[in-house]
Amino acid sequence: MATKGKGKEKDDGRKLVAQHKKARHDYHILDTYECGLVLSGTEVKSLRQGRASLVDGFVQIDGGEAWLHNVHIPEYAQGTWTNHSARRKRKLLLHRVEIDKLEVKSEETGHTIVPLALYFKGGRAKVEIALAKGKKEYDKRQTLREKQDRRETERAISAVRRRQRA
Repeated sequence: MATKGKGKEKDDGRKLVAQHKKARHDYHILDTYECGLVLSGTEVKSLRQGRASLVDGFVQIDGGEAWLHNVHIPEYAQGTWTNHSARRKRKLLLHRVEIDKLEVKSEETGHTIVPLALYFKGGRAKVEIALAKGKKEYDKRQTLREKQDRRETERAISAVRRRQRA
């Protein structure tokens, strides 16, 4: 049985550490990529404890390399002088073609690259990033309205099915 809770195993072998739920509300997601992260030892230990925040995170292409900025991975409690700084920029591991494609697209007006999820897959830390375009306020309201309508129809259908069984 698959669950989507924090730190739970999913069907595809992903152990979710952090998720940026508001990103799907604030942006139109155009394309997603899975990429690796270059991390220090204490960062990995802190992530394995399920501690991270993607809220202010963004990706920047600099000198042909992708960098993840403003992702908060707190210091490891048992770490010593080898501990990392919580908000340092981290290098992303992507193929050259993907980096070039992201660089061209992100330079277009209104486009940005945001992290959606941070997880472990096969023992390795991965981050799911998305090429996104910011939503206007009326787009956000429309999305919420559609979501609410979907919920109401599902409730109505389930109520009818319950009445039919009884």
